[in-house]
Amino acid sequence: MGYTAIEKIIGRNVNKKVHAGEIVMTNVDRVMIDDIMVAFVKEKFEEMGFKKIWDPEKVVLIYDHFLPASQVDDTRQFKAGNEFASKYNISHIHRSDGICHQLMPEQGYVKPGDIAFGTDSHTVTYGCVGAFSSGIGYTEMAGILGTGQLWVKVPETIKITIDGKLPSNVTSKDIILKIIGDLRADGATYKCLEFCGSTIFNMSVAGRMTMSNMVVEAGAKCAVFTADEATCEYCGLEYNDNIKELAADYDAVYVRELRYDAKDFVPVLACPSQVDNIHPVKEYEGIAVDQVFLGSCTNGRLEDLQTAAAILKGKKIAKYLRFIVTPASVKVYNEALADGTIKILADAGAIITHPGCGLCCGRAGGILCDDEVVVATNNRNFLGRMGTSKVKIYLASPATAAMTAIKGVISEP
Repeated sequence: MGYTAIEKIIGRNVNKKVHAGEIVMTNVDRVMIDDIMVAFVKEKFEEMGFKKIWDPEKVVLIYDHFLPASQVDDTRQFKAGNEFASKYNISHIHRSDGICHQLMPEQGYVKPGDIAFGTDSHTVTYGCVGAFSSGIGYTEMAGILGTGQLWVKVPETIKITIDGKLPSNVTSKDIILKIIGDLRADGATYKCLEFCGSTIFNMSVAGRMTMSNMVVEAGAKCAVFTADEATCEYCGLEYNDNIKELAADYDAVYVRELRYDAKDFVPVLACPSQVDNIHPVKEYEGIAVDQVFLGSCTNGRLEDLQTAAAILKGKKIAKYLRFIVTPASVKVYNEALADGTIKILADAGAIITHPGCGLCCGRAGGILCDDEVVVATNNRNFLGRMGTSKVKIYLASPATAAMTAIKGVISEP
């Protein structure tokens, strides 16, 4: 009996062969603490009696949800974070560089085969580079900071194979939304989603990031894309036997398998107010929209902005509509500025904001009021996520978002 990719990654870390269901103590390669949780982590860490962090070099502190501050309480989080970093010699700090889940792979903090944890549920994103990564609470994080370890129950794996060429108006966002709709919100609870097939092999790392980012919306513990040449180029690594060995065995055991033909995918929406309420865009065409949001750790990367810009070039957004664009990082912002993407979006009427979480977490940057409709490219559309509980949130791809911005009504790209 062979091993899945996630069994191999965890097994290498603990230096023994493991199968799904086993509980093992992992040696953590990297942790991420965001500005929402840093004060709670600090309090719990000291309550546990720890005097020093096991390895400050493996800790990354990122300010992204509350930046720029929109409420007085937000600045208190910054103060707590600064005090914590200074007291315990944390040097990897990002105060205005972008969203945590973009920065962790982008800045090389997470690489193939790593075990990583973060104080945010979308830490699952790092599976895009062949790592095991998952979100945890501040108590678990405090424990890691003091010991460098965390126990893990090796998850069962659902294998998802996608082969063929995608239609021109379909993106990785449409793929993962369709899969979440098929699995439902609890269909992958504490499972790993392993993605493979020719469609995946030909997908950019940015596209894989979009998909791994959203697996938690089906309840998944983690995602994994087998590291390949594209992964290693992105991470600045040599594609060697050490990395190749982390691929699943041909006789690996899966709890479930799903197969898709790429040509069957269509542009879809996650309709109010559940991420698994998936429908083709065509079924909802013509619904008036007040605001469009392009950004977040799901779809704020350069290729996402370029996709929208290609549709918006030479055009203007609809009258009365608000179009907010939030790049995922300063690096993405500068790249989009250099290649003219930002100018195209701004000329079309977009509001370009500082890289960060912004509207996705509903803290600032474009919250809405009762009965307003927003088409957004982020990962959640729960009640009250972007303003009042009567705001209607539709999740879509950057292409659908851009076409909707032009027409002022939900429109298929």
